Parts: sequence; C-alpha cells; structure tokens
Amino acid sequence: MAALNAILPIFLLIMLGYGLCRFGVLTPDLAKGVSVVAFKLFLPCVLLTGLATARLDQGFSPGLLLAYFIPALGVFVCTSLYMHRRFGMATSLGLCACFSNNVLIGLPLVATLFGDQGLIYTFSVLAFHSLLLFTFQSLYTSFAGAEAFSMKGFLTNLANPLIVGILIGITINVSGISLPGAVDHVLHWMADAALPCALIVLGANLSTFRLMPSRLAVGLTVVKLVLMPAAVLLVSVLVGLNPLARAVLIVMAANPAGVNVLAFARTPGDVKISSSTILVSTAFSIVTLPLWMAIASAI
Repeated sequence: MAALNAILPIFLLIMLGYGLCRFGVLTPDLAKGVSVVAFKLFLPCVLLTGLATARLDQGFSPGLLLAYFIPALGVFVCTSLYMHRRFGMATSLGLCACFSNNVLIGLPLVATLFGDQGLIYTFSVLAFHSLLLFTFQSLYTSFAGAEAFSMKGFLTNLANPLIVGILIGITINVSGISLPGAVDHVLHWMADAALPCALIVLGANLSTFRLMPSRLAVGLTVVKLVLMPAAVLLVSVLVGLNPLARAVLIVMAANPAGVNVLAFARTPGDVKISSSTILVSTAFSIVTLPLWMAIASAI
C-alpha cells in the first residue's frame, strides 16, 4: 500500500498532463513555455537546494557510487556496442537503457518511502548521475560517431541547467556558504513548484509521442526496468551496502528512461526509438516499480 500511495500521485500528474494536451486544454505552445520554465529554472533549483543542504558526508561513499554506476556504465557500454554493431554508427540508445528519470520520479518516490535519510543517498548519486552519463555519451558520440570532436560542443552538451544546478549546489555544500534569506526562500519556492509542473509537462510531452513499440523499444525497456535494477541489486549486495542505501539505489535504477536522453538523439531513427522507449518504459514502470519497491523493502 505504501508503494502504491507513493507512485499514484506521480502518475496521476503525468496522466493529467497527457489528458490536458490530448484534449487541447494545454496547447503545444503553452506546454513548450511551461517546459522551458520547469526544466531550465525550477528543476535546477530542486537539485541546487537539495544538494546545498544535504548531509552528503552521511551518505556519500565509494561503495554507494560503485553499486550504482558500475551497472549503469556496464549497461551503457553493452547496449551502445550492440546498437553500434547493428546500425553501424553511434547512437544514444545506450544512454536510453541506463539513464533513469531520477529527478521527476525518483526524488518523490524516495522521499515518500524512505524519508530524509533516503534522500541523502539519492542526492549523493544525483551529484554524479547526469554529469557522468552525459560525459560518456558525449565522448562516445564524438570519438565513435561521424561528428568530429569539438570541445565547444562537448562542453555545451554538459552545460545544461540541471548540471549547472548540481555543480552550484555541491559548491555551496562543500564551501559552507550560507545564502541570503530572501534568495534561499525564492530558490525553495521555485523548487516546490518544479515537480508538479515538470510531471504535467512530461505527460504533455508523452502525448506527442506515437506508441510504436518496436522490438528494440521493448528490448530497451526490459533492460531499463528489469536488468538495470537487478544488476544494481547484485552489486549492492557484493559491496556490502546497508539495507536502506541498497533499497534507494534499486528504486532509482528501476525508474523509467529519462526524457533528457532525447537531447543526444542525432537521427530520426534515434528519436523514434528513444521516444518509444521513454513512453513504453514510463507506462510499464507503473507495474514494475511496485515490484522492485517490494523487493527493496524485503531485503
């Protein structure tokens, strides 16, 4: 019941955005405007305020990062190699198989299920999540793809608002700087607005995708929703993480593919398969997430 209560509000907001867009209440132009504000301003504030105040010293450990990123990078490398061999070119599909929607879906799930201590582990992973996986994707595209390596293009891919918010939050945390009260209030107000707005926008964006569950999209969904969390569970046990940290990582790994991967899609085929995977994995995560949450709570 706790798992259901944690998941339902998230997917109700996604379905609300989907319905508003399908019935014309939320027009494409309006959805685009809300999306810009939510993803470029509000969500970075979630990461900035969370990381600035998180007790990372209580949750951060090499074992925590290894337990999550060894499976994530393993999935990325294996999937990218397979897709490269299949298509003869660099794709973003390896990122699609390993990049979880850990901000929009992961944060509220962990907060509801595991409380503040769970969020400490979550923010410890989020401090490296986008930065590390986007870096590997950018390097792979540059050195194995048709595009010539460009430092400017590489830095542009990394300098997105979410990573900027992460870096500012970590800097404030490490330096011990205290923000002025008014600034802190404004940042928290924007952070409070982020998740409802972003989830509605996510639903609106999903309504524009066409459900084309090709074998590749289904296969990537299975990798993302089944193999990725199973691998994280295995490595978490091997490195000896405590039960709470292990449960948090499993839930994070079991989240559906994040919509940010579309920024790295370079061809119409990439966009088609990635968008289908995002839609299919989001839909099926309604079933798989409670199962993994039950497993995480039981071990």
